Amino acid sequence: MATVILLRHARSAANGAGTLAGRTPGVGLDETGRTQASGLVDRLHPVPLRAVLASPLQRCVDTVADLAGRRALPVETDEGLYEVDYGDWTGRSLKELSEQPQWRVVQQHPSAAVFPGGEGLAQMQARAVAAIRAQDARVTEEHGSQAVWLACTHGDVIKGVLADALGLHLDGFQRIVVEPCSFSVIRYTETRPFVLRTNDTGSDLSGLIPAESEDSNDEAVVGGARGS
Repeated sequence: MATVILLRHARSAANGAGTLAGRTPGVGLDETGRTQASGLVDRLHPVPLRAVLASPLQRCVDTVADLAGRRALPVETDEGLYEVDYGDWTGRSLKELSEQPQWRVVQQHPSAAVFPGGEGLAQMQARAVAAIRAQDARVTEEHGSQAVWLACTHGDVIKGVLADALGLHLDGFQRIVVEPCSFSVIRYTETRPFVLRTNDTGSDLSGLIPAESEDSNDEAVVGGARGS
């Protein structure tokens, strides 16, 4: 199967203001976020991307626009990568929300958390994992098992996908850190997913490129060596 780079969007104006943007339209990147986004061209220079996908929200599309343009790739949007629908919490300050009774459920028992007027975190995880797996299968079919592609989406969405790939119950997904403009990398196989990177904000990604002779491998590493 192909390899997917999960990219959290660069820092947005809402991130800087400490508000929960959710699905509010028109939320773009702040100055720090624009700098982070411009750095993606160099960070991903050695990686031959086959596709660039994004959540339909502006902050995700803006994050990858220059990168995709330099590669002559379209930015494909997938509603399965949408931010969590935070319902009545949308647009409110995180400081204010932290005083709500439901906040404790979100932090300690997220599998049971359903946002008032919105969706549940378990619902979000199910549709995001389905979207990533479907797109990964498509890229593999079109470009082969050595292909690498990128999906730009949101922090909680990436945490949900990583929790699934790690075999971690959703109640543990708050233990995963996903910072703005960080990479997390998964390679799916017929047997299991392999999580290759999490919350990577700057290292060389050239090692993600499978060798020309390397077939898709679903064997786990044993004894500290790379699987054959």
